[in-house]
Amino acid sequence: MTAQTPLLVTFAVYLAAMVLIGFVAWRATRSFDDYILGGRSLGSYVTALAAGASDMSGWLLMGLPGALYLSGVSGAWIAFGLIVGAWANWRFVAGPLRVYTERTRNALTLPDYFTHRFDDRRRVLRVLSALVILVFFAVYCASGIVAGARLFESVFGVPYAQALWWGAAATILYTLVGGFLAVSWTDTVQATLMIFALILTPIVVIVSSGGLGTSLALIGQADPLKFDWFKGGQLGAIGVISLLAWGLGYFGQPHILARFMAAGSLATIPKARRIGMTWMILCLLGAMAVGFFGNAYYAQHPEQAGPVAENAERVFIALAQQLFNPWVAGVLLSAILAAVMSTLSAQLLVCSSALTEDFYRGFLRPKAGQRELVWVGRAAVLGVALLAIWIARDPDSRVLGLVAYAWAGFGAAFGPVVLISLFWKRMTRNGALAGMVAGALGVMLWKWLFADTGLYEIIPGVIAAVVAIVAASLLDRPPPADVQARHEQVRLTLKENGY
Repeated sequence: MTAQTPLLVTFAVYLAAMVLIGFVAWRATRSFDDYILGGRSLGSYVTALAAGASDMSGWLLMGLPGALYLSGVSGAWIAFGLIVGAWANWRFVAGPLRVYTERTRNALTLPDYFTHRFDDRRRVLRVLSALVILVFFAVYCASGIVAGARLFESVFGVPYAQALWWGAAATILYTLVGGFLAVSWTDTVQATLMIFALILTPIVVIVSSGGLGTSLALIGQADPLKFDWFKGGQLGAIGVISLLAWGLGYFGQPHILARFMAAGSLATIPKARRIGMTWMILCLLGAMAVGFFGNAYYAQHPEQAGPVAENAERVFIALAQQLFNPWVAGVLLSAILAAVMSTLSAQLLVCSSALTEDFYRGFLRPKAGQRELVWVGRAAVLGVALLAIWIARDPDSRVLGLVAYAWAGFGAAFGPVVLISLFWKRMTRNGALAGMVAGALGVMLWKWLFADTGLYEIIPGVIAAVVAIVAASLLDRPPPADVQARHEQVRLTLKENGY
């Protein structure tokens, strides 16, 4: 039996299980509502872990450990921003969005919600928001495919061009077949696998380096700046603010917001928030510990540091292979695949819903039957996946860079629009349009013209969107009376339920 056999077996078993779940979900998918939102039937546990797993992509097990390995504790600012942003998203957006989307003609997608929230009979909001989803998710999906390709490239030694297809194939299959239920059920399994890997691996790394005290001493001897939160002055105020600002992105991520929309009821949200935040904090701490204490292990074993010296984002992969029995390593590395697949599948499904619900049914076939819409949705999943593979074809692509740009795009284009629409009844359709355009353009222009300032583009994008929303809404005539009345009804329902 070769050294690769355990990895092949564990990967094969894991992938087969995910595909099997997809086919089970296929039998439970009877309508387009089921395919896109699972019939709004998710309980607290599945809602929490599905939201978490679809949020924490391959970035969690590759990009974040790589950042801590290179920068030390100064790379942890991003985690603080994410924790605060995720909690605020659960607390202030999840419940209101769940109620509002049900009251606005049972909206299935974010563009659908915008259209009915602002009574946009010209459907300009639907088209614009669907275009934003397709543009930024093409990049976001590419980041997942890059992470999967890196995994197969590192573990099995296959060329990057071939690894692209290996990494994406199973995800495409179960998303294609099972839709939202498959994605949510597999997310729950994948989230469990991820937290297991991220609790076990740092413990073994620390023990293998001689314990906590020895590990910290080794890191301090190798590079004292690893303990400096400001990296010896290299990370200034702009750098810290930019890392913390990642938390702003949560309010506009369609694949996370879709989990809130699919919750079984408003009552499931508080429990889901507690489960989801606990899972997230433990996973982030584990991922950071793997990268940070990887420095101690490789200070003792420099001869094993080759793969990490070439690409720091491989630190989790390298440590799993070097420290664990091949069978255990196979399970741990499956966690990376789980992280990649959970986010990629959620993103593919949102793109599919935008193409099917917001373009195909919205403009081409308003009276299309449920079966027809499901099959169009499946075709859309395949089409977006192929586009993402094409974008990811560059072997020099970095996971964190791709994620950062797409995260900023959604956070600025949708975040202020979603948040303000849930709380301000005076907001108008033109305000939403102005905010969406200003946010998206703010991110793209800043990235293009001012990237050398070091300021994360989500910050100017969000500021531009908020100003545009408020200004355009106040200059516009007030929303129709029925729109304002519905808003009051939603707020009353939320107040009665403790929101």
